[in-house]
Amino acid sequence: MTASIKSMTAFARAQVHTAAGEVVCELRSVNHRYLEVSIRLPEGLNGLEGLVRERFSAALFRGKVDCQVVWRKAPGEAGVVVDERLAADVVRAAEVVRAAHATLAPLSVADVLRWPGVVSVRPGPVLDEPVVQACERALAALVDHRCREGERLTHGLREKLDLMDAEATALRGLVAAGLESFRERLRARVRTFEQPLDPGRLEQEVLLLTQRSDIEEEVERLAVHIAEARSALEEAGPVGRRLDFLMQELNREANTIASKSFSARASSSAVALKVLIEQMREQVQNIE
Repeated sequence: MTASIKSMTAFARAQVHTAAGEVVCELRSVNHRYLEVSIRLPEGLNGLEGLVRERFSAALFRGKVDCQVVWRKAPGEAGVVVDERLAADVVRAAEVVRAAHATLAPLSVADVLRWPGVVSVRPGPVLDEPVVQACERALAALVDHRCREGERLTHGLREKLDLMDAEATALRGLVAAGLESFRERLRARVRTFEQPLDPGRLEQEVLLLTQRSDIEEEVERLAVHIAEARSALEEAGPVGRRLDFLMQELNREANTIASKSFSARASSSAVALKVLIEQMREQVQNIE
């Protein structure tokens, strides 16, 4: 499965069955600025950490990933071996000594088990290959999950970009008619003054106020950022940081439009834009 973008939030689990038991690998991934992998392996297999980490680094770019591998021993897979014959010899020898020295305390089970050679560690099975295999299977499932989540996020972001584009188009249509209406309202208000103003000075003030309320440049930059975001969603590879930067730029333009709004309709569009951008920003935080 391929996807233009991948989510950083996912879970995967894989197991490999062996004669000595089952090796299970569980992976949990959440959003993070960089790639951070935490690996916990069965005792005695820490030497595999470098190889497992190398596999993850080749497949993932960002995200905090927790990897836990456990070995579930098969029934009868004992970790230690007791030399029963030697243990019996130790007990008999202790009884002979006690018969000669009645004041001596009898041996406890722990005393017998501590006797050199009574207990030995059974050589463990070779789990290197099953552990690496379980990690690779879980990693493949994790990447697949991240791709599916990425497709879902892409669909949601495209829908919101379409809504933003509609608001930008509406604002563009309001600019010319809205500013002319703004000029007329200013002229009508000035006509109510008792002392008439110089027509040239009046036009200069009207021009200055309309320029301060002109959002045409902001609307154009908004459209450019929307197009850039759409382009990023079509790219392969990690684009989360780029999209996060574009969200900041979109928010900057929306704030400026809100501060310069010249009508209730423009203000409403600015609020709608800010809501959409905030929703997108939350989704973008999970993109690799």
